[in-house]
Order: sequence, then C-alpha cells, then structure tokens
Amino acid sequence: MRAVSAVAAAWLLSVGFDLFLHGGLLARVYVESSPFLLPPEEAFRRIPLGYLAFLVLTIGLYWLLRRLAVRGWRAGLRYGVVAGAVVWGALVVGLASISTATLPLLAGWWIGQTVESGLAGAVLGAAANRVPLSRIWVIVAVAVVTLVAVTIALQSLGVAPATRVG
Repeated sequence: MRAVSAVAAAWLLSVGFDLFLHGGLLARVYVESSPFLLPPEEAFRRIPLGYLAFLVLTIGLYWLLRRLAVRGWRAGLRYGVVAGAVVWGALVVGLASISTATLPLLAGWWIGQTVESGLAGAVLGAAANRVPLSRIWVIVAVAVVTLVAVTIALQSLGVAPATRVG
C-alpha cells in the first residue's frame, strides 16, 4: 500500500507541475496556429490520456528507482531528472525529425517534462527513505495548490493566455 500511495503522490505532483507548465509557462505556444497541435477543444478532451501517460511514466520511474535502491529525495530528484532528460529528450528529438513542432515547443517540453520527472523522483526517493507518507502528502498538496494558484495568477495577469474551450 505504501508503494501505491507514493506513486499516487508523485503522479499528483507531476499533474500539478504539468498544469503550471502548459497552462502557465508554455501557454503562449499553444495559442499560436500550428499544423502540429490539435485545436484547443480537442486537446482539452484528450488531457486524461496525457495524465494516464504520466502515471505510466511514474510507475516506470518507481520501478527504476527501486531496482537501483535509490533512497532520499535528493537522489530521487537526480535520478528522476536524468531519466526524464533521456526519455523526453529522445521523444523531442524524434518529434523534431518527423513533425512541424516548433523549437520553443520542443525545448519547453524537454525541459519542463525533465523537471516534472525530477519532482516525481524526489517524492519516490523520499518515500523509499521511509519519510512518513503523511508528510509527503502534505508537501505535495501544498506544492500542487501553489502551482495551481501561480498558474491562475499568470493567466489572470495576462502573462499566460487562458485558453477558452467550448
């Protein structure tokens, strides 16, 4: 049960950071017309598929960190960043070779998703080091609420455009 809770906490932090990344930092890239990206309405409907993909990646990262006996949030962060850089870097290079995705979009994905993997690794490393799950969940909850609040603030201030769906 501890493993399920740790993976769920790591995944939730990934989802919170992903909202901040795409709804805040990269939002301007999504409002530009692109033959590569789906229209906002269709992309919005497919968000659950993206979050399912993050769950699969988080489970894979959990497996990797357990196999390597990674313990502690710092070690988890380091391994998560390396794993994220490799996985997302390979995806970005592959997309660059076959798509019309722009360099800013690809670079934003690579950097952002690498950070996201690092955060998940930090949570999983802390859990492997026997940090109480209640403490991990409090930290994750505060982080997610903060990321959502910052995203809303960026959109409210006009720094990041808010996409209208429907």
